[in-house]
Amino acid sequence: MKIRFSMGAISAGTFAEMCGGALRNGRGAGIRIRYICTDSREADDETVFTALRGDRQDGHDYIASAIANGCRCVLCEHSCDAIEQAGAAAVVVNNTELALSYFANACRHALTCHTVAVTGSVGKTTTKDMIYSVLSEAHKAYKTPGNHNSLIGMPLSVSEIPADTAWAILEMGMSAFGEVERLSVAAEPDFAIITNIGTAHMEALGSRENICRAKLEVLCGLRTGGTLLLNGDEPLLRGIGGTGYRTVYVSLENTKADFVARNIRVEESRTLFDLTWAGGEERDIPLNVMGKHNVYAALFAFAIGVMSGMEPESIRAGLAKFQPEGLRQRMTDLGTLTLIEDCYNASPESMSASVEVLRDYCRQTGRRSVAVLGDMLELGGQSPALHRRIGAHLAYLGVEQLITVGSMSLQIAVGAQQMGMDPAAINSYYDWSDVTPVVEKLKEILLDGDVVLFKASRAVGEERIIDALKHAAVSVEVQ
Repeated sequence: MKIRFSMGAISAGTFAEMCGGALRNGRGAGIRIRYICTDSREADDETVFTALRGDRQDGHDYIASAIANGCRCVLCEHSCDAIEQAGAAAVVVNNTELALSYFANACRHALTCHTVAVTGSVGKTTTKDMIYSVLSEAHKAYKTPGNHNSLIGMPLSVSEIPADTAWAILEMGMSAFGEVERLSVAAEPDFAIITNIGTAHMEALGSRENICRAKLEVLCGLRTGGTLLLNGDEPLLRGIGGTGYRTVYVSLENTKADFVARNIRVEESRTLFDLTWAGGEERDIPLNVMGKHNVYAALFAFAIGVMSGMEPESIRAGLAKFQPEGLRQRMTDLGTLTLIEDCYNASPESMSASVEVLRDYCRQTGRRSVAVLGDMLELGGQSPALHRRIGAHLAYLGVEQLITVGSMSLQIAVGAQQMGMDPAAINSYYDWSDVTPVVEKLKEILLDGDVVLFKASRAVGEERIIDALKHAAVSVEVQ
């Protein structure tokens, strides 16, 4: 990961101050840097290399490699001979990961933009992207790129926010207590959003109540007078409020919420809904994605748009331009097949939503539904029951063919069969390291016009199945 500073070149001495570190080589104080990286292969004479400690690797072991590539400034927890021999600057801190948060906060104080923090169990990226699409209609906006929502990615992203940005939308992920707090304190958001409370990270946090506590850490950095936006349909988030900030609720069910969606219609390739709020009413708001769950993201985006001073017409235009990124609910055609590529990540909540999208699309088009579902990770002791619940849900919805990939997803097959799905329509594969048997089975069972959903946790790598299918289709055409 390599980021260019929006502030332009700064001295190693200034960088040390912003990180809360000590400059070990006084001669290197004047060294100018324009970039920061975490990979020694990306280091050069204008880039500070950050030596991070990980579970498997220690970035300090790669300092010499960074120096060999021309690096003249290193953020580290201890200096070394390679730095001293090269006359480079060593910015020494107690914890390099924490130092990135200090650096991000210093960059944040140099900005005048409004900042929106987005966290939650699922839907963070979709919500971030919808807000960006809306705000870009009227303001100079920035969003964290890709999956830069970690203790490393988000702080580095703050350093590249252009000075003329009016609104910055920052996604904040987490896997343990304290992580959202650190990100929020670094970003000091004016607005904070919690999309929902799900079961992802149940293994580490133990309960939905604990997950809720971890997400509410976003309040730690919320600026005085800021606004907390919450999913009003989540019982764990109801009644939350405090001094120094305003609470705003969005809802699909509670008519007393501040922003309420009604009359939701899922059509082929899109979703429509009506919206009421204190300032008015809008009808037939279109989204270019399917699924009731996407309406929550749209409500958050509409609310932020209203609070930014935008007119409803401009907000609608921004929502209409939204397109999902990467492997998130991307619909592509492969010959007569339609693939729903939604395998960026998975939790019980997002997998249920994806299966409902599959059902709705097939209902609208009269086509056969096929689900290729893999393991959902980090669910702890509740993993078997949660996987079985997904199977029962898809059987209840009438999904016609099921393939499971991975040891835990065998429970999806169990749940589907218990709910009455025909065993002949279910195929399970234990080992997801080799997707060849899955691809061969798909080639055997798929019929013209089928709609195929791919969904699993990121580590499963279901996109390999998609790539193999596409390659097989190309090979057939060539022959």
